[in-house]
Amino acid sequence: MKFKKILLKLSGEALMGEQQFGIDPTRLAVYAKEIKQAYDQGVKMAIVIGGGNIFRGLSGASEGMDRVQGDYMGMLATVINSMALQGALEKLGISTKLLGGLEIDPIAERMSRKRANDYLEEGKLVIISGGTGNPFFTTDTASALRAVEIEADVILKGTRVDGIYDKDPEKYADAIKYQSLGFQEAYEKKLAIMDLTAFTLCQENDLPIYVFNMNKNGELNRVVMGEEVGTLVH
Repeated sequence: MKFKKILLKLSGEALMGEQQFGIDPTRLAVYAKEIKQAYDQGVKMAIVIGGGNIFRGLSGASEGMDRVQGDYMGMLATVINSMALQGALEKLGISTKLLGGLEIDPIAERMSRKRANDYLEEGKLVIISGGTGNPFFTTDTASALRAVEIEADVILKGTRVDGIYDKDPEKYADAIKYQSLGFQEAYEKKLAIMDLTAFTLCQENDLPIYVFNMNKNGELNRVVMGEEVGTLVH
C-alpha cells in the first residue's frame, strides 16, 4: 500500500449527481462504497467535503450578501454534507467521527489535531466539517490545513477527471495529461488545482496532492494501493 494516512477532499457539487442542487442519494451511496473499499485496506482516512451543492459563500457575496455571513452559511452547508456522508458510511458498518471547525453539539465535536489523530489511531474514519471555522477560507484551504495537522501522507483530491491536464479535457480533445509535476511547475503553468492559499500550504509543508477521478469505479482504492492512475503534484 502506497499511502497509510490520507486526507480525501471531495467537492460538494459531486454529491448533486444529475441534479441541479442538493444531495443525490444514489451518488452518495456510490461514494460511500468507494470510500469503504479503500478504508477496508487499513488506510487511516480523514475526509473534508465542500458545500457548493447547497450554498457557496463567495457567490452569495457577489449577489450583495455580507461575505462573512455568507461564508458561515457555506460552512454550515459542509456540515450538512458531512452528516449525509457519515450516515451513508455508518450504514455500511464503518465507525466514524464527525469533527468540525465549528463545534455543533451534539452533531460535531470541535476539531483538534489530538482528537482527530486519537480517533484515527482507534481505526475510526474521521470526517472534518465546517471548513477552517473562519470566513475568507475555502474548503480547499481547510483540507490542506487538516491534512498538515494530522500529518497525512497525501491529499487525495477526487474530481470528475482522471488527473491534471494542460487545459480542460472536458472542452479540448487534445488536452495533455500530466503524470506528475512539481509545485513550482504547477504554479508557473497556472494550473487550477487548489486555490493559492491551499496550494502554498501544501508546498511549504511538503504535502503532495494527488488528483484522480472519484466518479470512476474503484479508482480511489487503486490510488490508495499505489497504482499510478491520476496526477501527483509534489
